[in-house]
Amino acid sequence: MKNLTVGSIPRHLLEMALPISAGMLLQTLYFLVDLYFVGRLGDVALAGVGSAGNAQFVIFSLTQMLGVSTVALISQAVGRKDRERANLIFNQSLAIAAIATLGTLLFGYAAIGPYMRTIGADAATAAAGATYLAWFLPGLALQFPMIAAGSALRGTGIVKPTMLVQALTVLLNAALAPVLIGGWITGHPLGVAGAGLASSLAILAGVILTAIYFHKLEKYVAVHGAALRPRLALWREMFRIGLPAGGEFFVMFV
Repeated sequence: MKNLTVGSIPRHLLEMALPISAGMLLQTLYFLVDLYFVGRLGDVALAGVGSAGNAQFVIFSLTQMLGVSTVALISQAVGRKDRERANLIFNQSLAIAAIATLGTLLFGYAAIGPYMRTIGADAATAAAGATYLAWFLPGLALQFPMIAAGSALRGTGIVKPTMLVQALTVLLNAALAPVLIGGWITGHPLGVAGAGLASSLAILAGVILTAIYFHKLEKYVAVHGAALRPRLALWREMFRIGLPAGGEFFVMFV
């Protein structure tokens, strides 16, 4: 935990805001890296991935709801020196993240076809977008535990580990994309499927690195089995706090 109740307030604001802004940029870079390499596959592939990528804003809206509420409530608990409350909120955010991850996969795979047929300019574009989303959806689903863990750290005043992990995953995505999309080194190009797979593998690596950090280095909040049991009153409070931030991204999606 980092004590933000002493020292320069403007400095604390900058130290917290800059990594958070960088994190939002890095989340977007997954998609931009995919577009860069998919662009070499032709107009149909580029149009399919471009239209499918709008679905990210739905995930952004949901992760923002989770992240903003987690930061707000944990930071308040830390300020009161109520470590037990901070741990409860962290574990509840993980429980919500687990449900959201499963729900994203179940609903996402059911909705891919209708979604792409609705927004695709033609059958070929819809097919390319559906293929991309089918492989990118696991990565989108894994954003929830990443955001929950990163928000818990920010709530305790720690921002650098999350930004570092996100930066590493973007670099890994950029390294995997040409290999999986174009078949560099392997000689087996996967096309738009490779773009989605590269992003999903990079995000999975980020989840693993974050879990290692919490296991080895994080001491203030930790996973406790009993605290993972759903507390619906707390979920309602988190929803109330996070809804305005999430709603902004959902409007952008629309």
